[in-house]
Amino acid sequence: MERQRILFTGVGGQGTLLASRLLGEAAMAEGMDVTVSEVHGMAQRGGVVESTVMLGGIAGPIISDGEADVLVSFEPLETIRALGKCSCKSVIITNTVPVEPFTVKLGQAEYPDVDHWIGFMRDHYATVKALDAEALAKEAGTAKALNVVLIGTLSATGVLPVSAERIRDTITRTVKKRFVEANLKAFELGFNAAADA
Repeated sequence: MERQRILFTGVGGQGTLLASRLLGEAAMAEGMDVTVSEVHGMAQRGGVVESTVMLGGIAGPIISDGEADVLVSFEPLETIRALGKCSCKSVIITNTVPVEPFTVKLGQAEYPDVDHWIGFMRDHYATVKALDAEALAKEAGTAKALNVVLIGTLSATGVLPVSAERIRDTITRTVKKRFVEANLKAFELGFNAAADA
């Protein structure tokens, strides 16, 4: 199997770590050599959280500049911050709904123009899927399923060596029973949204 470096980034409370765990467990269930790691982060809501999923026997958990094959970002400013980890061949999946940092709320900084940056990404990277994952998660029944919406979109790109069915099985086994139905719906909504994102 070809090696693949996947970077997840977002802010605390968005489910970044659960997303990397779900993908890692699905890959392991398909017999792949997987390393899942939290690179750095802050547990409290609003702090930056990054995690990696390395497929194909990559020993280290760190993704160097230009090495990410896939970037899955839960927040647009974090997408912009992580672009240095990508190359022109990278696949980028991003939520388009900002979580404004404290400095922006205080009027001490300005939030970047999301539409401008998405246009920039589409011009410079192989595949870019930008969508309002928050709205789809709410449609699925819980805003907390934003992470699973983005995994659904990633799955639909066809770049993962993990089947959509395996990811569905992993969601069913891993997520708390009362949230399984909403998360499976979130996965399908994200998967179906990929064509238009």
